[in-house]
Order: sequence, then structure tokens, then C-alpha cells
Amino acid sequence: MVGHRGRDIRQPWLMLLLVIALGGLLRGLNLGEKALWLDELLTAIFSLGRGIADIPQAEFLSVSAVRSQLSLNPEASCQQIAITLSRESTHPPLFFCWLQHWLRLIAPLNLSLAEQLRSLPALLGILAIPSLYWLNRLAFSRKAGLLAAALIALSPFAVYLSQEARHYTLPLLLISLSLGALVRWGQGQWGDRPLPRGTRPLWVLCHSIGLYSHYFMAIAYIAQIATYLSLSLALKLNLNLNLGSKRPLVANTPSSRAIPLSHLLSLILPGLVFLPWLSHLGQHLQRSETDWFQPFEPSWTDHFAPLLQTLASWVVMWVTLPVEHQPLAIAIPAAVAMVALSLGLGITAWRGGQHLWRSPASRLPLLILILVTLWSLLGFVFIVYGLGKDITIAPRYHFVYYPSLCALVAAALSTYKSPKIPALALMMGGMSSLVVISGLAFEKPYQPRQVAQQLQRSPASTLEVVIGYENSQEIALGLSFALELPPETAVAFLPRDGGYEQTWQQLAQLPGLSASQPSTPLDVDLWIIAPGLREAEYPQQVEREALTCDRRPDDYYRLGIPYQRYHCQPSRV
Repeated sequence: MVGHRGRDIRQPWLMLLLVIALGGLLRGLNLGEKALWLDELLTAIFSLGRGIADIPQAEFLSVSAVRSQLSLNPEASCQQIAITLSRESTHPPLFFCWLQHWLRLIAPLNLSLAEQLRSLPALLGILAIPSLYWLNRLAFSRKAGLLAAALIALSPFAVYLSQEARHYTLPLLLISLSLGALVRWGQGQWGDRPLPRGTRPLWVLCHSIGLYSHYFMAIAYIAQIATYLSLSLALKLNLNLNLGSKRPLVANTPSSRAIPLSHLLSLILPGLVFLPWLSHLGQHLQRSETDWFQPFEPSWTDHFAPLLQTLASWVVMWVTLPVEHQPLAIAIPAAVAMVALSLGLGITAWRGGQHLWRSPASRLPLLILILVTLWSLLGFVFIVYGLGKDITIAPRYHFVYYPSLCALVAAALSTYKSPKIPALALMMGGMSSLVVISGLAFEKPYQPRQVAQQLQRSPASTLEVVIGYENSQEIALGLSFALELPPETAVAFLPRDGGYEQTWQQLAQLPGLSASQPSTPLDVDLWIIAPGLREAEYPQQVEREALTCDRRPDDYYRLGIPYQRYHCQPSRV
């Protein structure tokens, strides 16, 4: 009997370790194969302890020389990184500081730049797997915990976030841990379980770190506060929630119905910790880098787009098939299959959730997770329609409530006696993750590798690329293209603060790399990447230091930003 009991105890842990290993394998596959895109290059610049000024501007440099600028600055401190971010970015500093220390640690491994930058987010994404197990184990059962761990391990959305050199998996982990603390807090205050001493300090620590990691952690923070206050108010009003407690939830004296002062202090403490950085948040909201949250050409559809984008983001959390830049014969059936499979999962989870609701012991954690999700969605509504910033435009920002949603779906699936139903959901997620890893879904924005291949259309000509920029994001955009070009390619970043007339004037006086390389042919292909410029606004001809460059109308392209080919030959005297 003892041996049998020992096997029962070990089995969940062995299964959890297997799930973690599988999730780690998925997050590590092809980690450095995809091109670094705009946001990841910003991560590189700041985490390497550098700033935008370290990227040479207003001169032609070879791609190999540009690459040399993206190296670790051994003298940069976390304080310097924070100062640079406050001036040149729209993000809080903690993740970038941690990533810098991580880069120092793994420097002897001689990984590629992409592998170095993505390895820490991947590790944090792996740690989110046991954190979801802990959350659902506390809230419901071991089975629900294992299913939650398996769902996030195989989720195409979670795998995608883990393979981005960005600060999404850190708050994802922190939100998961804080939800576990909130559930335990609620069970101790309103249920019949004792409240462990470290529960509220863990909750405070998670949100204090989180607010300095990503601004959208504020949505999760406020949503969890609102959930706590909502349940406190409901119980104060003597609403019969039947939460399964064996002791009375609402006492007769007014003082016992009040929220303890120590609990209120815990709720507001992360906000107080964040106060020193609050002024930078206000400045960052006004920066031009946030303008992309607003529609380029406003129309009446902008009122409905956030709803559709949110629904699409829910779909790709569970199933992702090749639909981006695919022929209609592939994209349409794939999209229909994604919607159908997601609806099936949603209906299955709804029925399981109803069964879960009928159990008084599960009702309190279920209410907490539902309320956190709903309050988070209300936060999105406020930002989209109140502040005019459509943060639903990118699926990655829905990481804010993904842990609570994942926990709810896993708990609902755990109510089914047949293992086939959760197995189908996990199989669907695993296959979708392979699609993401292969690059057929969640393609890199602006497709730097594909654009770079297009720029190399005339191998017999010298290739020069000019990027007009107005802010740090556009410099990072140009870097993402440049790093995919041959090492000898000449690249120049030219400011466009006063409009593109300034850019054309600078270009005319800009010496090329061929000045120091007499053997370089004078036949030059010049590509001009000009964010914000319309096709008709490209000049028919530009000058380039003793070269006259004629526009090739058939070689104009737009992939989020426009780029135009010019063919340059020696100017006639």
C-alpha cells in the first residue's frame, strides 16, 4: 500500500516534469532562425547597454560595421539603461536590466544575437508552465493543474511569446504567480483554508516587479484589485454566493465586514512602489512611437475592429494555422478550421465551467478568475475607446489576461471524465505550436528577411540602402532589414524630422563606400525605405554624390512601410 501511495504521489510530478520538458523543447526549437524584427532590435539596443546615438547616422556604413555596433557595452549599468529608456523608449527598465545581466552570463556560449536575446524570454516562458500548474492546483485540483500546465506548454500563443526577444513572458509569469496568490488570499479570507504568511507579500512582489517590467501589467494589477474589492462588496451586501465555506462569510458586526487595513495596504503597495517611474509613463504616452495604436486612415470600422481583433486573438491562443500571406485556397480553409475548432473548444469549456460552478468548493476560485478576466477586458475597453489607443491590434498584448483564461479553460476541461476531450485540445495546441515554430504563423512584422531578399534583385550592381527615420522605432526598423543583407551592403540612416526634402539634400552630399573602394562598380542600386511617404511623393530622380539615380516605378513596394528602387549611374557633366 505504501508503494502504491508513493507512485500516486510521484505520478503528477513526473507528468508535470514531462510537460515542462515538452514546453521547453517547443520554445527552444528554431529559436535563432527567424529574423529579428523592429521591436526585438530595440530590445537589443537597450539591453546591450547602448542607445540610438550608438547607431551611426547620416553616413554610409557596411552591414558588417553596423553589426559591430550591436555588441554588449561592458560599462553600462542598470541605472544608465533606465535613463536611456526614459529618454528614447516607451517601456519601463527592469526587463532590459535583467536581460543585460543574462547576456553577460551566457556570453561564453557564443550564441547568435537572436539566440542570446530570445533565450531569457524562452526560459521565463518555460517557468510559466509550473506557475499555471500551481495556480490551478491551488484553485481546483491536480488534474486541473496538469491540464493548465499542458495547455500553456503547447499553446501556440505562449510559444510565440516565448520566442520573441521582448518583455512578455516575464509579466506572463508574474501574472500567473499573482493569480495563485490572489486565489490563496481569497480562500484564506472568504473560504475555509488558512492564509499562509507569504501569500500577500508574494502578490505585492509580483505586481511591484511587473509594473517595472511592462506598462500593461497595470491592467492586470488594477483588475486583481477590482476583483478583490468586488468580492468584498458582494459579501458585505450579504449576497448569497454559496462559496462552500464552512464558516460564516459575513459577520454581524460592521468592523468584521470592513476590509482589514493590512489588506488595503497590500493592495496599494505596488502602486506606491511604482510612483518614482510614474512621470516617465506620462511622457512615454505622448511619444510618437505610440502613434501606431491609432488608425492611419480613420473610418467608421474603427469602432468594430477592436472587437474582431480581440476575438481573433482568442482564437490564436488555442489554434493557429497558416493564414498569413497564403494563397486563398489555403488561407480560407485554414481560417474556417481555426474558427470552428475554437468554437468547439469554447462550447466544451462552457459546459465544463457550468459543471464546475455547481460545485461550491470550486465557486470562489472560479469567480476570482472570471472577474480578473472581465476586469482586464474592461481595462482594454477603456484604453481603446477612452484613450483612443487600439491595443487589440496586436495579439501579443492579450498576454494580460491569458493566464486567467488558460486556467479557466483547463479547469473546465478537467471536469470531463473522458480523456479524449482534453487530449484533442492539447493535440490541437501542439500542432499549432509547430506551425508557429516553422514561421508559418505569427510572422515577423514588416517581414525583414523577405524584404531583404527583394532588395537584392540585381546582384551585378552595388547595393545601397537608405532609411529615413524620425524616431528610434524607425531606426530599429532599418536595422532589422540591414541585418538580413550581405555584409558588404552600404546602409545609411538619414533624419527626416523636417520632412523628406531634408533627406534628399543630405543624400546628395553623402559619400558612398565606393569612394574608398575604386574597384567597386559605379552601377548602383539604391533602395529608399521611407516611412510615412506615399508612392506619389517619391521624387522621380535623386542625386547621390556624382551619381544620378532614376526612379524605377515598377519597383515600388509597401509592406507596412514603403520602399522604392532607384538605379544610379554617373552624372553627366
